Amino acid sequence: MSDDITPTVAAATALKAELTKAVRGAVRFDSASQAMYSADASNYRHVPIGVVEPRDAEDAEAAMAVCREYGVAVLPVGARTSIGGQAVNTAVVLDFTKHMNRIVEIDPSERSARVQPGLVLDTLRDAVRAHGLTFGPDPSTHNRCTLGGMIGTNACGSHSMAWGKTVDNVFALDVLTYRGERLSLGQGEPGVDAIGIPGALRDLRDKFADDVRFSFPNLTRRVSGYNLDQLLPENQFNLAKALVGTEGTCATVLEATVRLVESPPHRALAVLGFPDAYTAADHVMAVREHRPLAIEGMDAGLIAALRAYNPLETASKLLPDGGGWLYVETGGTTRREAETAARAIAAAMKSYGATSVVVGDPVVMKALWRIREDGAGIVTRGPDGGEAWPGWEDAAVPPENFGAYLREFDALLSRHNRRGAYYGHFGDGCLHVRVDFDLLTTSGIADFRSFMVDAADLVVAHGGSLSGEHGDGQARAELLPRMYPPQIIAAFEEFKDIWDPDNQMNPRRVVRPAKMDDDLRVFVGMPTLKNDPELAFTHDCGSFARATRRCLGVGKCITASGGVMCPSYRATGEEMHSTRGRARLLFEMANGELISDGWQSPEVAEALDLCLSCKGCKRDCPVGVDMASYKTEFLAQRYKGKLRPASHYSMGALPRWMRLVGHLPAPIVDLLNRAAQTPLAGVAKRAGGIASQRAIPRIARQPFTTIVRQRRSSRRPTSTANSAMNYRKSRGRLLLWPDTFTNHFDPSIATDAVAVLSALGYSVEVPPAAVCCGLTWTSTGQVETARKVLRRSLHTISPWIADGVPVVGLEPSCTAALRADAPELLPNVPLASSISGSIFTFAEILAKHIDELRAAVVLPGQKAIVQVHCHQHAELGTEDDEAVFAALGVEAEILDSGCCGLAGNFGFEKGHYDISMACAERVLLPAVREADADTEVLADGFSCRTQLREAGSRDPLHLAQLAARALGLKGPVSL
Repeated sequence: MSDDITPTVAAATALKAELTKAVRGAVRFDSASQAMYSADASNYRHVPIGVVEPRDAEDAEAAMAVCREYGVAVLPVGARTSIGGQAVNTAVVLDFTKHMNRIVEIDPSERSARVQPGLVLDTLRDAVRAHGLTFGPDPSTHNRCTLGGMIGTNACGSHSMAWGKTVDNVFALDVLTYRGERLSLGQGEPGVDAIGIPGALRDLRDKFADDVRFSFPNLTRRVSGYNLDQLLPENQFNLAKALVGTEGTCATVLEATVRLVESPPHRALAVLGFPDAYTAADHVMAVREHRPLAIEGMDAGLIAALRAYNPLETASKLLPDGGGWLYVETGGTTRREAETAARAIAAAMKSYGATSVVVGDPVVMKALWRIREDGAGIVTRGPDGGEAWPGWEDAAVPPENFGAYLREFDALLSRHNRRGAYYGHFGDGCLHVRVDFDLLTTSGIADFRSFMVDAADLVVAHGGSLSGEHGDGQARAELLPRMYPPQIIAAFEEFKDIWDPDNQMNPRRVVRPAKMDDDLRVFVGMPTLKNDPELAFTHDCGSFARATRRCLGVGKCITASGGVMCPSYRATGEEMHSTRGRARLLFEMANGELISDGWQSPEVAEALDLCLSCKGCKRDCPVGVDMASYKTEFLAQRYKGKLRPASHYSMGALPRWMRLVGHLPAPIVDLLNRAAQTPLAGVAKRAGGIASQRAIPRIARQPFTTIVRQRRSSRRPTSTANSAMNYRKSRGRLLLWPDTFTNHFDPSIATDAVAVLSALGYSVEVPPAAVCCGLTWTSTGQVETARKVLRRSLHTISPWIADGVPVVGLEPSCTAALRADAPELLPNVPLASSISGSIFTFAEILAKHIDELRAAVVLPGQKAIVQVHCHQHAELGTEDDEAVFAALGVEAEILDSGCCGLAGNFGFEKGHYDISMACAERVLLPAVREADADTEVLADGFSCRTQLREAGSRDPLHLAQLAARALGLKGPVSL
């Protein structure tokens, strides 16, 4: 193990007390915070001493002074997405993301911006876009990485060919040393009488100048080691640039002045297909001759992993034929100009045998870029479920050597019996790869070390750098002597000592490093918790402990917008309420060191309490973390044989209560609805653990299933249909799944669905008894009851499944549960796997009849804004919905609003109301309020409709209602 210095409990307590007095920002020394900050996106685990969130530079100075007094190490961090292990250490963490995250000044004329270290890159890019400018370096984490973190690692990104690394885009830095010295750094030779740090660095430069010139590789992607070359006279002795890439080991950045560059207003993408990644790499130099903005590469292994873990992903279908691809981006003053440049590249590369697709649509390009940007997460799990890890993921060689390097690297993998999937900045010769290292056994770790040494020698033999982007950290710093001669290693050590003579700034990184095979989090954090889960965890080989390793910390869940993940983080801004934070706590709970109470852990319970079980992470997280399932498992284990919260008995068992209510006469139901508007409702809500602010939804006078039974017995029609849609020849049978919510609260939706489906020529049937997917029991961790309910329901519809009759779901959450959760609940029950492949959304059925729908529309021109249910986003997708909207003549705007905030029982539970409404107020409710009066609000999910109704906005529609209206259905249709 590395020699982390952890203070005694008494010393840590005193340190916390002094920091709390001195600093206005939050000071967190609790076990939950330690757990959440114990890992970054690397393989390493180091428990921090504590976390401080400085409000301003003075706060940072005060915190540093206290740490200096107590002699403890300090680690400044940004988004903590570092892959080399430089963002974790046994130190007091200074987290600048909470408060020191502002743009201080933008100067368009000078093309510069002054920023604080916690500023998210995309925030800066958005702010300067109106000036036609951008910040050139753009890592794939651009929507959550911070400028301070980028400066710390010398980040690059996809467009480094055009605009360089971070070091090429920094003008000046305001920094704080461990000893409390504030320095303003830029370029310029210090005077002959200069003393202190500038003078010492000048003397260091004079001592090692020739060694630096001779030993540093001539490579645009050299990130390993310190930037001693920036001290040379030919580089104007630039102390700001020299400090870039020092990984927090020298000083803390308090403010930075950065360069902005002109950004082409339009972009296009030529996607080139080659037989394999080798051939793609071989042709990089030919593509570079066209001077594109970016040349990115992907291997077939990445696409295979993507399709295995995200079957709803469709952008990969746009890739041209091949087994290796290059993304070549061009720019222009117009879209036509950009596309013309991209087509010219595609045409030129045709002579090399490349297939191609040229894209100019920004929406399609964004979808294609997402594949590449999510690569770090995608390739951590293979199509067969195997785990892969970073470590050697970041090497760079001269691009002219890239094809040869890639072939030899594959041979090295084979010699070590390892596999890896590629992606990377092929235009710069930088390779990203995750390798299926065995980090769980002593022999596996020994091979990991052996492989890393061999890989370092290989990249050096090709004139390359151990790191081409992610920095050295703990992963590669030990290997620096294989890249640099002893005198340069000595110079690195002197450089560090000039800045930090006490060796307390992020120690044991870059120089005098910890060993690369120490502190491996999956080894030192081996689970002690009994691994006997209630759910199947099919994608994690039946192991809950393995599932807790799925999160690698890439941090896509800590973004401010886009997608569904993670609504409670966006509402609170707290790491504990992000997918990453919860995953870290679950990992530590399984380990048992920091979180020692197992399933009874109050820290994990607190974190999961605000998890909406929206399943957004299952789709949006590149690694496919499924926090909804983890929450179900936690609740199932926590309350096994124990008294549960009241809401589990009230809302968790909602289908049971509604089935009882469904047998009541309509006048009694009317009486219940009236009672729900009286003070008696308050008593019921308190007893049921329901938030007092919530109204009890109005129950239908008759369930849909009762209406069906009555009409069958009286032979009355169930619905009506337009004669133009009334086909004499039946298209076959469909079984409608009458979920609890549609059946008991919105039966008119089912009536309209039957009308539309019947008009299309289907014979629509309904089960003879109540059915339920068990979701309300599943989401509250009542897994055994959920199994019984689901098993009984599947038995009820087994004749239809045996006959191959498609089942149609109207409620997205229930449809998704039958498709995805049923096999997890009943992994050894054939009916569960059968229903998974037999259940379809209403839109999926309609999408088979686009031409007929288009021809039968009698009310075109409807407008709608669409709130997509989270579970539909995660499990079902919206492609078919969009096709149906177009066929029905509906001008539909699908909101990028995330979760509505109600999320089944979540928004009804006591204590969740404020968070629930905060989620809705982010995008959804403002969009509804701003919509034109003639614009409908479409929400297929009962939760979404309930949230909208309770917010006092317009009554939302289901797609079935919108379709029935568009088709002008009239005339009898019977079940």
